[in-house]
Amino acid sequence: MPALLVADDHPLFRAALRGAARDAVDGLVVHEADSLDGVLSVLEREPDIDLVLLDLHMPGNHGLAGLAAVRAQYPHVAVVVVSANDDPRVVRRALDHGAAGYLPKSSGLDELRDAIRAVLACEQWLPAALRVSVARTQSSSTDADLAARLASLSPQQFRVLTLVAQGLLNKQIADRLDVQERTVKAHLSAIFERLGVRNRTQASVVLRELELSDPARLVEP
Repeated sequence: MPALLVADDHPLFRAALRGAARDAVDGLVVHEADSLDGVLSVLEREPDIDLVLLDLHMPGNHGLAGLAAVRAQYPHVAVVVVSANDDPRVVRRALDHGAAGYLPKSSGLDELRDAIRAVLACEQWLPAALRVSVARTQSSSTDADLAARLASLSPQQFRVLTLVAQGLLNKQIADRLDVQERTVKAHLSAIFERLGVRNRTQASVVLRELELSDPARLVEP
C-alpha cells in the first residue's frame, strides 16, 4: 500500500493536496507535516513512505536545502517539489538536486493526480506548461557539483552539516544527536573533505547556496 507525506505549512492547501492524492491512488496512506523538522520526524517514524510533496518554502526549508536534506537522509523516498515559484531555472535546480517532479501551486488537481501517479510509477514529472522551457534550461555546473558533493555525505554527516549551519557547537551537536563529541569531530573531518572546504564557516556557506527567495512572500514597495 503506497504512502505519501504532504508537507506544507498552509492547512487549507495541505487539505487540498491530501484530497487530490487520495483520489489519485486507491488505498493511499497520507501523512502530513508543516515544517522541515516535521518532515524529517515523520520520515524517521514512518519508514514505508514512498513520496513526499515538499513545499519549497515551508518553515525550516530554506529553498532547496530541505530537498537536499530529504534526499541525503532518505534516498529511497521520492520528492515532488511544490512551490509558487515556476521559474524554469529554479525547476532545473530542483531536478538537479534530486527532485522526481515539480508542481507549481497554480497547478490544477488533475495535474496533481497525474504527478503522484507518475512519480509512484518511478517516472519524472513536470507540468506540460513547463516541460519545454525547463528542457531548454541548462544545468549549472556549480549546481551539479554541489549536488554531487552533498550526495556524497552519509545521512548522519548531513545532519551534522545542518546543525553546523545553524551555529551549534560540537558539544551541542553531540547532545542533539546523542553521540559522543569525538564522533562529531570525525564527521566534521569527513564533511570538510567531501565538500572540499576547510572549516565550519565554509561548510555552512555550502548549504546557504541552496537558499531561494519565495515569490509568494515578496511584497512590492
